[in-house]
Amino acid sequence: MTDTAPQRPILFANSRTESAFEEIPIINLEKFQSTDANVRRALADEIRDACVNVGFFYVKNHGIPQETISTTIEAAKRFFALPNDAKAVLDIHKSANFKGYTALLGENTNPENRGDLHEGFDLGWEEFSGKSRANDGAMSGDNVWPTNLPGFREAVLEYYHAAVRLGQSLFPLFALALDLPEDFFDDKTTKPAAIMRLLYYPPQTGDVDDRVEGIGAHTDLIWQCFTILWQDEVPALQVLNNDGKWIDAVPIPGTFVVNLGDQFARWTNDVFKSTVHRAVNRSGVERYSMPLFFGTDYDVKLEPLPSCVSADFPPKYEVVTAGEYVKSRLEATYAHSRADN
Repeated sequence: MTDTAPQRPILFANSRTESAFEEIPIINLEKFQSTDANVRRALADEIRDACVNVGFFYVKNHGIPQETISTTIEAAKRFFALPNDAKAVLDIHKSANFKGYTALLGENTNPENRGDLHEGFDLGWEEFSGKSRANDGAMSGDNVWPTNLPGFREAVLEYYHAAVRLGQSLFPLFALALDLPEDFFDDKTTKPAAIMRLLYYPPQTGDVDDRVEGIGAHTDLIWQCFTILWQDEVPALQVLNNDGKWIDAVPIPGTFVVNLGDQFARWTNDVFKSTVHRAVNRSGVERYSMPLFFGTDYDVKLEPLPSCVSADFPPKYEVVTAGEYVKSRLEATYAHSRADN
């Protein structure tokens, strides 16, 4: 009798979680630059398992100095402490490429909610010299900066470029995890699309309104391939497992949280998971975080990877460029708070 079972995509985790995950794995990057191919392969296999089963993982020994992180957080606190009218000068709606300040409830990540209870400051690629990057297509344009905060720009860019370097170092491991050559993403990340946010969450006190969260439940559909998140010691981030249970992504000192975005899910034909998550700050104290959303060059076409499709599992998504995809999702996220609505 002939086996007529449908051909599956090539990629599977070495250890597949058949039941819903209950914890988020921690991956040690200490040997990510090892000259031993077997060591790199083993690390990539850990990443593959996390990407297929969870869509989230922590990384430790990531190489970003604590001093760089602390200096940036102090700069963020100074910015968010400014009067509202001073921050409003940099309102993100004044920017054609979505850079600048977002006020409380200025975003609504989950359409079922009334708005996201956080303030934000967004920026993209910029050299220390002040030079922005040309030819970024739909996302071209300069950053905007406060003029009354000495050292703010320098501190934020120092962290930004450190996080970008970390993101670039992860792409060879993702390539191995996808059974691709380690240099597969090299020509697709010559001008990597890296959007960074400084986020401030006031405590949610008083009567609980389930339609107001720090950030509503979502996948990272807007922001590139993966997110590198630094979070302070205040617990808020939660990840939704397959049973509909919210799993706490508790802050672990010395780590970053990495989660996959919808671009990677599209590229891998949903072999890699883009997992629903949210942030709810019920701690009674302020919370700060810094996500960097890392992607390919904006002109790269998001075509399905060969290891993630087959005759029985054809591509699920239309092919678009990364820049077109990012801008369309940003427009949808900020549409509810535009002045002309």
